[in-house]
Amino acid sequence: MTIPLASHFTLLVLLIASLHLCDAYNYKTYFYKQKVDHFGFANQDSFIQRYLINDEHWNRQGGPIFFYAGNEGDITLFAENTGFMWHIAPEFGAMVVFAEHRYYGVSLPYGNKSLSEPKYSGYLTSEQALADYVDLLMYLRSVIRGAEKSPVIVFGGSYGGMLAAWFRIKYPHIVQGAIAASAPILQFTNLTPCEKFGQLVTSDFAKESSECAQVIRESWAAINSVTADEEGRAWLSSTWKLCRPLKSQDDVKTLKDYLSNVWTNLAMVDYPYPANFLAPLPANPVKVVCTHLTAPGRTPKLLLEELFTGLTVYFNFTGTTKCMNVDEQADARLDDKGWDFQACTEMVMPMCYDGTHDFFEPAAWDFLEYADKCRKKWGVQPRPFMAPLMYGGRDISAASNIVFSNGLLDPWSTGGVMWNVSDSVVTVIIPEGAHHLDLRAPDPADPPSVILAREFEKSFIRSWIQSYKPGKGDHEE
Repeated sequence: MTIPLASHFTLLVLLIASLHLCDAYNYKTYFYKQKVDHFGFANQDSFIQRYLINDEHWNRQGGPIFFYAGNEGDITLFAENTGFMWHIAPEFGAMVVFAEHRYYGVSLPYGNKSLSEPKYSGYLTSEQALADYVDLLMYLRSVIRGAEKSPVIVFGGSYGGMLAAWFRIKYPHIVQGAIAASAPILQFTNLTPCEKFGQLVTSDFAKESSECAQVIRESWAAINSVTADEEGRAWLSSTWKLCRPLKSQDDVKTLKDYLSNVWTNLAMVDYPYPANFLAPLPANPVKVVCTHLTAPGRTPKLLLEELFTGLTVYFNFTGTTKCMNVDEQADARLDDKGWDFQACTEMVMPMCYDGTHDFFEPAAWDFLEYADKCRKKWGVQPRPFMAPLMYGGRDISAASNIVFSNGLLDPWSTGGVMWNVSDSVVTVIIPEGAHHLDLRAPDPADPPSVILAREFEKSFIRSWIQSYKPGKGDHEE
């Protein structure tokens, strides 16, 4: 497929940059000129958005477009970890499109200055990103022969799943249905209790053994005790092979933040087979970690030595990592800087821990303190009710054609839609599923529940495609 250059009256497309091969996933890379601001007229700046296309199975007589709503990272990461779309494309005769989210990957509106100050970073919002996707889809449907008759099914996982659901809610005339996997659209103020997330992370470890969870619960006090003086900080730096020695209590806090992310990420990606999404990990990584964490109640140093053996499963499963870099966030394959800005604006997702019903160090949710940090770091004031007001929060009864999927091992399911809203906005529960397991490629180790979930999703996709009438938007019987 060749996508023509845009005319003088349309936005510019820069043609093929590369042909990429990753296992069975082949795609061509294109770039599209987007408006920085879709909703005002004062800023006429533009930027180049990356997107990926595969059309080898596409039925050119109006076959569907499977569109992935890119989230907080390089779009190739999501293309290579969303095998479900690739797997079912031949069955549906679908074109596959992955669009990169503005301010992530190489789609940077202001280059290296993009996140430097609010006048540049302020256009990093979900609503601007959705408008990018609308413009891109409308362009593709207008210039690719046959695509003008193509229904669009949007897919997304995690924040991408939120975007997929919101895309259908806000632009039902553009996309005919949405598969929103592990989409925590309710993880906002007054919608979900702040303690639920940490409790589910803890439950994942406690299911493997109560001792495992207890070792982690006791580790915070052990760290505080050992690092209270310079000698103890030096000991822990050496014992844990830290890339940068602990010099101050600020360094200790950075270390503990890293550990909290590690335990959370392990719960998120507790897949039944080896995977390399957030980090290279073995099958059932929580179980593997817990085989090393068996002896709570030991002295602080002995407990921390044991904890380190569990940590190595996450940061050094390959055996090639020379040191533990706590300055690099535990989910380094995603873009924490961009997401941190979004979390300080419209994506304010309260989390709190008590150390009793969960195994984290106790930390209350204090919005005023949180907002103060955001103002100092980014120069912005968080708006905790913005996303629910924009997209409906719990009141999405007017929406249609969305399948929400949630795995019960996934801590983000606590902020997910766990009930059928209507006959066309439905939920599928995957008891053995971690973070958007259903969007991953089929694997022999998949539990029966995720196999059934994918069949359920396919049945809705098929019905959305069959009911679509070109030029008339949705046609509901």
